[in-house]
Amino acid sequence: MTHPRPETFVLHNGDKAPLPFTLSEYDARLAKLRAEMAARDIDVVLLTSMQNIAYYSGFLYCSFGRPYACVVTQDNSTTVSANIDGGQPWRRSAHDNVIYTDWKRDNYWRAVRDLVGNAGRLGVEGDHLTLLQRDKLSEFLGTVEVVDIGPATMTQRMIKSKAEIALIKESARIADVGGAAVVAAVAEGVREIDVAMAGRDAMELEIARSFPDSEIRDSWVWFQGGLNTDGAHNPVTTRKLQMGDILSLNTFPMISGYYTALERTLWLGEPDKRSLEIWEANVEAHELGLSIIKEGAMCSDICTEINQFFASRDLLQYRSFGYGHSFGVLSHYYGREAGLELREDIHTVLEPGMVISMEPMLTIPEGVVGAGGYREHDIVIIEDDGPVNITGFPYGPEHNII
Repeated sequence: MTHPRPETFVLHNGDKAPLPFTLSEYDARLAKLRAEMAARDIDVVLLTSMQNIAYYSGFLYCSFGRPYACVVTQDNSTTVSANIDGGQPWRRSAHDNVIYTDWKRDNYWRAVRDLVGNAGRLGVEGDHLTLLQRDKLSEFLGTVEVVDIGPATMTQRMIKSKAEIALIKESARIADVGGAAVVAAVAEGVREIDVAMAGRDAMELEIARSFPDSEIRDSWVWFQGGLNTDGAHNPVTTRKLQMGDILSLNTFPMISGYYTALERTLWLGEPDKRSLEIWEANVEAHELGLSIIKEGAMCSDICTEINQFFASRDLLQYRSFGYGHSFGVLSHYYGREAGLELREDIHTVLEPGMVISMEPMLTIPEGVVGAGGYREHDIVIIEDDGPVNITGFPYGPEHNII
């Protein structure tokens, strides 16, 4: 006797797991999304990105080439997951879950179709829906009108709740723990990868202690020396550290999809006079930036003021990127709250609940005296009674010459 293979099914395997936040926190987030839906006459929202699915449901998926979703109506919120994950997505979702199988191609879209129903207007993430999946949407959902809900969800995520801020503060503390482990591991002849592993291990142990119910995943360290410091996101190598190296410390604890960071310039041995001057100038820019991050400040204006400082030191041509960015559900391979970055083209005004970094970076190319990448990075929370710097690790030459 043969049994038909289902296209979709529900599996409540075990009990619901403790989520990063309370059920009321997720309900409050969904209420804001549903208010946006009602205001724009959107019947159903189809979320597909890691950051939004995690933000509204608590479930942080592992794609491995498979599509995932969270379908939100005015009455229900349901994650859509692949059969390979078993019951874990239901355990980690605040509300409902449906599993799609691999037995027939496009069962994912059949699951989505069942949940979307006869919606006339569908909200999607325009910056995440690929051309391929947009064609699939048309094939399976017909003539539904598609509306981009992505910018609105990003704007919502930019204002953190008290529960989010509590998690971010603890995560910043853990980044400092990783930084201390990195510094302790630095020595002449040690490889970048060995230093990075020391920092990562220290953070994961502290996350396991401080957040015992969380999934332990995705934390990492970038630790670079010499030429490899020229980029903010350069991968770790097996290069051995040498006396006289400029070093870049970057620790990133990840807690339930939430990202924080600690970044510092270090030196192995004494820096030369010009390198010290550049480092000190970058520290001055860092302190200037910290002093002007406050409620009511505009991102582009903060950027302009730091640009003027670097120009006065004839260093502006070595600036690498924007001076800071938002924090929340994001990582190096998913998520970004691009509306809250300290860049010339971002005119967002800072308000309570926002969390933003100050991280000036100068890259001096090889062949120029003082060559290397210089960067300091602190995290600032805009609170009701003023900005609060939650990074405790010391910066500057007086602390970080090893």
